[in-house]
This record gives sequence, C-alpha cells and structure tokens, in this order.
Amino acid sequence: MGAGRVHAYGAAVGLIGDLLLGDPRRGHPVAAFGRAAGAVERVLWRDHRGWGALHTVVCAGGAVALGAVAARAVRASDAASVVVTGAATWAVVGGTSLAREAQAIGRALEAGDVEAARARLPHLCGRDPQSLDADGIARAVVESVAENTSDAVVGALVWGAVGGVPGLVGFRAVNTLDAMVGHKSARYRRYGWASARLDDGVGWPGARLTAVLAAVAGGDPRGAVTAWRADAAKHPSPNAGPVEASFAGALGVRLGGTLSYGGRVEHRPVLNGAGRGVGTGDIERAVRLSRRVGWLALGVCVAARHIVKGRTS
Repeated sequence: MGAGRVHAYGAAVGLIGDLLLGDPRRGHPVAAFGRAAGAVERVLWRDHRGWGALHTVVCAGGAVALGAVAARAVRASDAASVVVTGAATWAVVGGTSLAREAQAIGRALEAGDVEAARARLPHLCGRDPQSLDADGIARAVVESVAENTSDAVVGALVWGAVGGVPGLVGFRAVNTLDAMVGHKSARYRRYGWASARLDDGVGWPGARLTAVLAAVAGGDPRGAVTAWRADAAKHPSPNAGPVEASFAGALGVRLGGTLSYGGRVEHRPVLNGAGRGVGTGDIERAVRLSRRVGWLALGVCVAARHIVKGRTS
C-alpha cells in the first residue's frame, strides 16, 4: 500500500472517529500537551520575545518530534500506520465537539433561556457573554464555528497531508500554544509573540482552503466570494478574516461589529454588510456548512497528498 493510501485511510478513519466519538471527556492528548506547555512556561517565562520563542520551539518542536517517532515506529506496517494516522487525526480534529457546543447554545436560545446560553458560551469562545443579547450570542457562535472550522478541522487536515502524523500533531501544538499565550494581554504581549506569529503562518493555507470550500458548499457561492474579496482584509486576523467573510456571504448574514473580550471592547469591521442580522436558526446552518467543509477538505487533502506522493515515488 502506498503512502498516499495509508494517509487517506488513516485520515478518513480519524475523521469518522471524531464524528462518532467526539473528544474524550478525560485524558485528551491536547489537554495533556496543554499541561506540559504550562509546565514549560512556568520554567521559562520572562517578559521577553526571545524566551517566548524558546517556549514555542520546545513545545511545538517536541510535539513534532514525538509524532515523527510514532510514525517511524510503525512505518514497516501499513495497518499500524493507518491506525497511528487515524488516532492522530482523531486526536487533533475537533469538528464534532465544535458542533455540539454550538448546537447546545442554539437549543438554549430556541428555548428562550438566554442565561443558559450565556453560561455555555465560554465553552466555545472568549467573548464576554453578559454583554450579549440573544442575537449577539448567535452571532458570536456563528463566527466561532466559522473560525474553528479552519483551526479545529481543515488546518489539521492540510498539515496532515503535508507532513503526515508530525504535521497533524505539530499543527495542533502550534494552535494550542496560540490559544494559551498568543493573546495580547500584559503577560503575553511579548512572551506569546512567537506563538501567535507561527500560528498565523501555519494557519494561512487552511484558512484559505476553508474560505474556498465554504463558498463551494454554501448556499450562495457568489455572495461568499464577494464578501471574502471585499471584507476579509479588514479583519484584524489574517486567517479569521477570509473564513468569517466567506461564511458570512455563504450564509447570507452579517458578521463582525462591536464585541467584548476580557472587559476590552473592540469595534471590528462588518463582514458582508449587505447580509441580514444573525438569528438563532443560523447556528444550525453554520454547523451544517462547517461539516460539509470538513468532509470536502478531507477529499481535497487526501487527493493532493496522493498526487504528490505518486509523482515522487
């Protein structure tokens, strides 16, 4: 069996595993990595970019090295390689958990229980829920579904196609480090700079593929492309901008605007200003679009790896 087929079977097994099982409630490998990265931070932290870069190298480099060791240990057996690739894919993608959290908030809003939706929102994103009404919560959920489709699904599949198991775990390690130290707080403005910049770099291809596939799989391809071209560059994140704009156009809704993080109010540009305001029903529509994008991304990434491996073998 060729390397392309091994990866294809393993990635498909992993994505199906995520669909059926979601994330484990205990002992998640990403949580274990987070604890290890936190321990490294306690040793290395200084208010300095260089120490933060060292933290990034140690943690992300260690994850890639472990992935490489695991892949090398089983490379003589196609079956074992499929299992390891499948396990790594299942461990790093999070599409099902993303959908479940979004749908739980949607159900609370449909029942008129805004307080329950506010209590659940921090499981999905870092917005200040107390400042949001029902429509504001729905908008936050749709934006989070869009961004995390790239971060939690498509980006991992892209790097799995590029680098196999090391690529899968390396992408998730970088993404996790960005969530831990990459934000612009007083503690992490300098220390987290390297993690944030590296996350921007590794997230670039997955974000563009997500935006393309959202346009293909959404209900309004022309609207998605128009919103992406007109508004993506206005977003402060180079990767969230194309994804959220494309989702907004595909769903026919208006995203962006005023939001609050950690008591800090931000006035972000509106994405797809011609769209209507987000309603509760758009949460389920965004989840369905996210799932379609994930499966299309699997097909694209598997085909691309198969073609490349076929030409180089």
